[in-house]
Parts: sequence; structure tokens; C-alpha cells
Amino acid sequence: MQETAHSPATPPQISAEHRELLDQILDKWSLHVLDRLCEQPSRFNELRRAIPAVTQKSLTATLRRLERNGMVDRIVVSTRPLAVEYRISSLGKTLQDLIDALLRWTTVNMPEVERARERFDDQA
Repeated sequence: MQETAHSPATPPQISAEHRELLDQILDKWSLHVLDRLCEQPSRFNELRRAIPAVTQKSLTATLRRLERNGMVDRIVVSTRPLAVEYRISSLGKTLQDLIDALLRWTTVNMPEVERARERFDDQA
């Protein structure tokens, strides 16, 4: 695949590859997991407790997807019994400011979004 440079006036287009990666890191549970792992490494059950609504199956799939994309490292801890810990990777850390910005944006703009929803629902 050839890499092309984009000027600020012509932002990159969202390709199928971009869409796939964005879908995988911005899905329902990935933001929760990434946010938690940016704070501290966690074992699977610690993540389950921190995100109580996630099912075991969904959390497993999310962690595997994030690991496959290089956002999360899976570390086997040599304790008795053996344990697995998940840590944000160096690539995953590059998302921290973006995640924080999205969370700030939702906090700041939620009242306006709620008003827009009410107006829409009243018209429906």
C-alpha cells in the first residue's frame, strides 16, 4: 500500500481500513477497557469489576481485538497460580489524550445533546 501525504486543506479520506480500525477501537467496550488500562494494568477479573455491564465473552473478545491491534499487551505474571495481566501498550498510550478529549467533549456537550434529543422526540 502506498502512503500519501495530505495537506491540512485535504484531510485523509476514511478508507475501509480506517473504518475497520476505528470500529474496533471505538466500539462499545474498547473505550472502557482502554480508559481503565491507561490508569493502571489490570487482570481480567479486575476489568470485569471495573466495567460491571460487560459480559465475560464481550470482555474476552474486546481484549483479544485490542491485543491484535497492538493497543494492549497481555503479560503472563509468574505467580502461583499463573496470572495474566493486561497493560496499555506504547501504541495504546497514544490514544489516551484522544480518549480523554472524547470524554471531556461528551461531558461538556451532554446538556445540549439532551435538549436536541428532546426536541427531536417531541417532533416525532
